[in-house]
Amino acid sequence: MKSKFAMVVSGILLTLTGTAIAGNDAPIKIGVLAKRGADKCLSKWTPTAEYLSEKMGRKVVIQPLKFDAVPTFIKSGKVDFFLVNSSMYCDMKEQFGGNAVASLVNKRQDKTVSEFAGVIFVKADSPIKTLEDVKGKRFACVKKSSFGGYQMAKRLLQDHGIDPEKDCSAFKEAGTHDKVVQLVEKGVAEVGTVRSDTLERMAAEGKCKLSDFRILNQQEDKFPFVHSTQLYPEWPIASCKKTDSALAQQLAQALKDMPADSPAAKSAKCVGWSDPLDYSEVRQCLVDIKYGVFADKKTDVAAVKDEG
Repeated sequence: MKSKFAMVVSGILLTLTGTAIAGNDAPIKIGVLAKRGADKCLSKWTPTAEYLSEKMGRKVVIQPLKFDAVPTFIKSGKVDFFLVNSSMYCDMKEQFGGNAVASLVNKRQDKTVSEFAGVIFVKADSPIKTLEDVKGKRFACVKKSSFGGYQMAKRLLQDHGIDPEKDCSAFKEAGTHDKVVQLVEKGVAEVGTVRSDTLERMAAEGKCKLSDFRILNQQEDKFPFVHSTQLYPEWPIASCKKTDSALAQQLAQALKDMPADSPAAKSAKCVGWSDPLDYSEVRQCLVDIKYGVFADKKTDVAAVKDEG
């Protein structure tokens, strides 16, 4: 007959084993920033979850997250991974830990890009010629939290002695990239900023003409879309601090193995995923513009190489 002590130990082991099995059987949850609503988020990313489920032999589910919900879900451990814009990733990493495990390789206008930039533009006949001329003008952006739709441009303008929120005669958050373009087109705003590829996409959709606008501080490089700022890495998928490293490696490899012609890639409008890029320059941008948790930081970009 087993001693009472042995029975207690056996019971504990059985409980722990059962918990471990239940944990291994639990779905892997990926929190995704649903910038255009939950339905569109699920439509875009569910095929990726299905692809990962098949490759990893374990169910993967997408958890659409509103902007304000992202920190809550990561902090509380309700998701195992999170897919958000580049600046939000740096913000979440700063607050709660975790690391990028792969970076998105986007497909935009049939072009493959792993970086993006900000565009500062005016009407083609505008007297505004330089970044310095933006001071005192009516300015429109997507919103302050948008990396490509504002934060990149703010950093660049700050480098030229201008804070759009203080030095422009009007500052408007339009909510979407398309609305920013429309505000400039109608003359409601004299200067606008959007993420790269927005103007080309809208022109292809018949919503505007590229010839109606002029790009301020236009960069001449191999990047296929007009832009004013430097280039920054595309969205990453990151593991949460609590996520098992072996699981993170398994998911990362599955993403990097994703075929460009797969239903998952087509639905996500990408050609696949790469090893995680370096997000230290994104972080430095947030430090420079004193955004959120970075308001009081003075970090040398060379000292914050991303660990992912």
